[in-house]
Amino acid sequence: MDGLLTTYRRDLHQIPELDTDLPETTAYLRRVLEGLPCRVFSPDDRGLCAYFDGGKARTAAWRADMDALPIVERSGAPYASRHPGKMHACGHDGHMAMALGLAGWTAEHLAELPRNVLFVFQPAEETTGGARLICASGVFSEHRVERIFGFHLWPDLPAGQISSRPGPLLARASEVTVDITGKSAHIAKWREGDDALLAAARFLCGADRAMEDLRRTAGPCLLKFGRMESGTVRNAISAHSQILGSLRVFSDDAFDRAKALLEGLGRTVGEETGTAFRVGFSTGYPPVRNDEDLLRRAEAALPGLSILPEPLLIAEDFAFYQQILPGLFLLLGTGTGIPLHADTFDFDESILAAGVAAGQKLLSMD
Repeated sequence: MDGLLTTYRRDLHQIPELDTDLPETTAYLRRVLEGLPCRVFSPDDRGLCAYFDGGKARTAAWRADMDALPIVERSGAPYASRHPGKMHACGHDGHMAMALGLAGWTAEHLAELPRNVLFVFQPAEETTGGARLICASGVFSEHRVERIFGFHLWPDLPAGQISSRPGPLLARASEVTVDITGKSAHIAKWREGDDALLAAARFLCGADRAMEDLRRTAGPCLLKFGRMESGTVRNAISAHSQILGSLRVFSDDAFDRAKALLEGLGRTVGEETGTAFRVGFSTGYPPVRNDEDLLRRAEAALPGLSILPEPLLIAEDFAFYQQILPGLFLLLGTGTGIPLHADTFDFDESILAAGVAAGQKLLSMD
């Protein structure tokens, strides 16, 4: 099995594709899966599913994401990307390899499993949330799916370590865009202007204090701004500022409170500086929240499962599945410390066997 997992992963690593445009990736997966006793189909013309029908009343689903990132690979590996400017820098090649390995095992053990098994290979995790497309297709109700599992490789855990936690695991992510409109004037006549740059600075400082207050009452949350643009020249008051950032929280209540705080801050700073604020929030991905009953069952089935003390401030569209199904998302350590999305991202494929072994036990749970 280990050698096969390495082959799958390295083959897929060399053909990274983006978003929903995944012809080589889906063709590779289809070739492997069509050699197994399952029905291979696309639920939405972009994803790929493999259904193992054991004649059971209910079905368990297993998800793997397929898309890569627009990154120039610099790993130096002999199996590096053959597609210029594209790279599997987030471990999705490993996720697919584990799913293929688990599918092969399922073919041999289907009669012993308590449920049918549906493997879901999903596009666009890195971009528009391809999980939504799969959910909207109706494939889960059609196949009587009652639970879903998924993995993500995680560089900060020891190699082969499997970790998760009950309830919130990963954050709800929303892009925040703040547009501030003022009035330009020469700095010698600054009183005739309304300073959008000063307003932006006050907003940034106020937002940082507001989030500190929110953390004390709503638990872990994060708001950080990574880009600000303002003004045209050094000796004129800025007429416009734009600040771009990201909000991470673990509940809808925390999101609503953060949104209200930032909108209120914009109004206050706008009144103080004579500027107009527009604070916008993208819908983003919901938080990944593990089903607590599934987590308890997984702890019994996986004695080595470690429980994280706190949720993590990253986002994952596996959350969309958990809005319609009980779901369990787990992290598999690479042990390298090489961060996700790095142009040198790589890992030892021997860890994938630990993920497949865990998957076997999860699919075998009552």
